[in-house]
Amino acid sequence: MVMRATVLILLAALGAAECQRTPPEDFSSRTSTPVAKAAPPAPPPTNGAAAPSALAGRCIRQTPAAPPAPVPPGPAAACPTDPEGGPGKLPIVRVSFPDAHDADVDAELVRSEHDTERGLMYRKSLPEDRGMLFDLRVRDDHQFWMHNTCIPLDLIYADEDGLIVGIVENAPTLDDTPRGVGCPSRYVLEVNAGWCRRHGVKAGQRMTIPDEAR
Repeated sequence: MVMRATVLILLAALGAAECQRTPPEDFSSRTSTPVAKAAPPAPPPTNGAAAPSALAGRCIRQTPAAPPAPVPPGPAAACPTDPEGGPGKLPIVRVSFPDAHDADVDAELVRSEHDTERGLMYRKSLPEDRGMLFDLRVRDDHQFWMHNTCIPLDLIYADEDGLIVGIVENAPTLDDTPRGVGCPSRYVLEVNAGWCRRHGVKAGQRMTIPDEAR
């Protein structure tokens, strides 16, 4: 799904129109940006945020003071059937936000290309304290879409040291628009739409990166 949370695989290059299960790949020697869930090149929507700004020499897209327009809650009425019969088993890691309040998340850790492409696709609900953490292995201006994603999401983009460089809020369901923050990141955490506002999470704060994702 994510957008799935949260980078668009070039499906033509994979020779498939739908997400297919493939063995996990070793990205340790990869030097290019993972294309799983990567969207076609396009200017990312800013979700009302200001242009990227430097904070202590870092690129950060500041969170706007005004909340974004609301989106219909999930699940989407036209949610497609999961061709794999349900999500696979993924390791769970704890992600926390020391600058926010009551903001711990138990997140499914995604590292393989297949799981990155699939993300939270086809899910019809997500508990408030759950999410999906994408370790994309390389720093880049990663872009996610909401293809086959049936619940609206917030996407938190974090650099290698956990600095939150930007947040895409209220990404709508079943939407193929590429979304990013215009700053390099390595990690993307997907949570329910509105979660960041409810818990006081903003760009420029820190997100703990679990050891399993380093």
